[in-house]
Amino acid sequence: MERVRAWRPALAGVSEVLHAHFTEHSYPAHVHDQWTILLVDQGGVDYTLERSRRQAVAGRVTVLPPHVSHDGRSASPGGFDKRVLYVDERWLPARLTGAAVRAPSLADAALTRAVSALHATLTAPGDDALEAESRLALVAERITAHLDRSAAPRGRADAGLARRVRDRLDTDAPPPLADLARDLGTHPSHLVRAFSREYGLPPHRYVVGRRLDRARRLLLDGLPIAEVAVRTGFHDQSHLTRHFRALLGTTPGAFRRG
Repeated sequence: MERVRAWRPALAGVSEVLHAHFTEHSYPAHVHDQWTILLVDQGGVDYTLERSRRQAVAGRVTVLPPHVSHDGRSASPGGFDKRVLYVDERWLPARLTGAAVRAPSLADAALTRAVSALHATLTAPGDDALEAESRLALVAERITAHLDRSAAPRGRADAGLARRVRDRLDTDAPPPLADLARDLGTHPSHLVRAFSREYGLPPHRYVVGRRLDRARRLLLDGLPIAEVAVRTGFHDQSHLTRHFRALLGTTPGAFRRG
């Protein structure tokens, strides 16, 4: 049985904490606009990160960079338990993206214990904000030390075009593809290929993922589901629910209640 619990902690730079058990649900390819710090407690997760097959296993911390496509599915019939933090660039800088793509799995028992302790602090009733912030600072410092060893510019052709496209797609009202290509002085097909090479999925799927990110935050803020759907660019509540279930294996209402 799938179980999801999510909340927004009172910790600057952390948009969401997610605890979940998945047995059959498979994440489709998607991106986040923040860093994902993943801790698998039981089982394992098979996933593809920028077209490379990977596995997240218990005892290791997996770090996925923002704006890079990944999916996910259980590595065994018994499913998996995971705890996730979504943190912004004040904790992990964008320059570490290339290193995280090359080596997202960190075999560091002390780091694993530190991430687990941070989750325990964030889960405790009346959690201490200063303690949580201190723990996160140490976690981020240790992750940065790992990734700094192999950090290097990605330097891919058309990366600049892809980033300009992403900047436009991240606005509240992304323009039609033809208009975007004309504004950037390129052909729509070239734009799609450049974006897909850089981020691992086409622009329209990127936009859906970003809308779902915003929807999750608004749901955790307590907004009505129908209002969240309108605010995040979905046609209606059922449209939001269909995409939400495809990504998270649960409905917006169950996500918020969890």
